[in-house]
Amino acid sequence: MKKSTRFNIFIASTYFVTLVGGIYFGYKFLKEQGFELQAYNPAPANHQKKKVADIIHIINKNYVDEVNADSLQNLPIDSLLHGLDPHSMYLPPEKAFEMAENLEGTFEGIGVEYYILNDTLLVTNVLKDGPAFLAGIKQGDKILKVDTAVISGKFLPRSAMIGKIKGKKGTSVQLTIARNGINTPAVLNVKRGKIAVSSIDASYLLNPETGYIRIGKFGANTEGDFTAAIKLLKAKGMKKMVLDLRDNGGGYLDAAIGLANQFLPENKLIVYTQGKHEPRTDYFSTGGGEFEQGKLVVLINENSASASEIFAGAIQDLDRGTIVGRRSFGKGLVQEQFNFEDGSALNLTIARYYTPLGRNIQKSYKNGYTAYQHEVEDRLNESETTAKALKNKDSLLRKAPVYTTQSGKKVYGGGGIQPDIQVKIDLASYTKFYATLAEKKVLSDFVLDVLTDKYTQSFVAQNLTSFTISEADFKSLVKYIQARGIALDAKQFSASKELIANDLKLMLCKYYLGDMGFYRAYNLNDPAIKQALNSLQ
Repeated sequence: MKKSTRFNIFIASTYFVTLVGGIYFGYKFLKEQGFELQAYNPAPANHQKKKVADIIHIINKNYVDEVNADSLQNLPIDSLLHGLDPHSMYLPPEKAFEMAENLEGTFEGIGVEYYILNDTLLVTNVLKDGPAFLAGIKQGDKILKVDTAVISGKFLPRSAMIGKIKGKKGTSVQLTIARNGINTPAVLNVKRGKIAVSSIDASYLLNPETGYIRIGKFGANTEGDFTAAIKLLKAKGMKKMVLDLRDNGGGYLDAAIGLANQFLPENKLIVYTQGKHEPRTDYFSTGGGEFEQGKLVVLINENSASASEIFAGAIQDLDRGTIVGRRSFGKGLVQEQFNFEDGSALNLTIARYYTPLGRNIQKSYKNGYTAYQHEVEDRLNESETTAKALKNKDSLLRKAPVYTTQSGKKVYGGGGIQPDIQVKIDLASYTKFYATLAEKKVLSDFVLDVLTDKYTQSFVAQNLTSFTISEADFKSLVKYIQARGIALDAKQFSASKELIANDLKLMLCKYYLGDMGFYRAYNLNDPAIKQALNSLQ
């Protein structure tokens, strides 16, 4: 198994994305961003050929480069758009709605997170003061029926289970739940509502003077969410900041500009865009931000894209802070959204992003759509982020365009943002056996099936910085693995033991303490956080 595949599985496991269900906290990797909404109302598209003709018309009038769009008219829509660039895409109605809902920072539902454990929908988190909370649903409840439909033990796909619970604001759903300590299932009526979701995943003090803020996406409310978080930290004595944009796939251009404005003095160029049909547009800071002074570190990695790169590029080019981590994704194409009458939409590339020094953020896609989709995996396979790559950093950048900041610091073009300080990935413990456990959800199942009965919320909260998974827990895990019919590889299990222990602890923290607890625990031993704190001294 490729090391990068194991690494990606680890990310999925440690971030416990399987817990994130009903409220859809996460962002989707490679979501298109930076677009403006523009209504486009051609005659109703009754069939594929008409829709293709409409799309070609839009391309001819708006695409970032010169293109012979007429030559594409006999292709399926996806192939047509993939022939242009990797980020122009067609969205069916449900996908267009899902994207808008995600970036707007609200959704309609009951306000819970779910996990499928032993073919039953387990409630892993209930948003305080949300519809489910007010109806009396609690963490640990198991949903047996939705209205009259039995969903427990039916081996239904996740979409079928969750789909029955979702619905429009103001509508009601009846849930039959089982709860520990109660012999008879309870029937609760929940009136769906509109739920606000903050784009700030975590915000706290790493030490008495250094604040930590993690932003999960750049949505409509990001600047307001950030302003509220930073004011609280400043009131607690924060003078320095670590801003975590790792795995932030982007979002709205305005949100990235608004965030940059919180750190930059007046009249500083943040980013500019330009395309064939779009004249150069400059975006400047207006001043008056909440953190124009004070040392700043920005964390990025290979999944930091678009709006994250706009922000990191501006901070780096203007010498405002230090960028720590790994080279960002390299998504610098601007999409504009054209809406069709049937609810579908076209996200079409109309321009490119450039940093203040003129660096084009977009990496090359000359080798085609498939190669582009696997570029990050190939990057990891080539060990760009390992110790060997750190020794050969200069050779990796030798062909990249070089720019110089006002302070004399060299920064690099060629796609993505190259950090000022690189942090390697140690993949030695990502064994094939570990990957199997992650793929089959064994670790997350074990946490929710076994460890939550042993460790209480109060224990985890009080001992977050000190407790570790015990040898007795590991013996229980071995039995759990064997009961699932998975052959135990003792050598690989030993090599991954420390990693597994950390994963189990993080999942417990996520379950009991939410995102804040997860990141507090994760950051305790995170090499990037350690490097950030060193650079702030």
